[in-house]
Amino acid sequence: MTVRLKQADYDAIVAHAKAGLPNESCGLIAGTAEGGLKTVEKVYLLSNPDQSPEHFSIDPGEQLAAVRDMRALGLSPLGNFHSHPSTPARPSGEDIRLAYDSKASYLILSLAKETPVLKAFGIADGMVTPQMLEII
Repeated sequence: MTVRLKQADYDAIVAHAKAGLPNESCGLIAGTAEGGLKTVEKVYLLSNPDQSPEHFSIDPGEQLAAVRDMRALGLSPLGNFHSHPSTPARPSGEDIRLAYDSKASYLILSLAKETPVLKAFGIADGMVTPQMLEII
């Protein structure tokens, strides 16, 4: 699976995550899926009600508004993203345990080093599969 993300959306995710420090930040991604390619058309920058550097949840009202917007625009939900303020861009045990959608792409942005690192994963039945991430 390949996830294609526009540079402007990548920049928005990084800015959102940096603004949320020291806590994790999160959001949803939407677009189209065809064959082995997911093309992100819209990124939804959402708040983290947990206000924690180690956990995130997505505000249900914000999630509902985002899904309604996706439907209105004819986009499909592709997955979500969240930041790891001080750990690598890989799913934590909690991320794996809470990954309920085997079709979703899970994007994780690490801010542990000076240069942010964004990676994409599929998670199904506790198994993590790296996905290609293209920033265009």
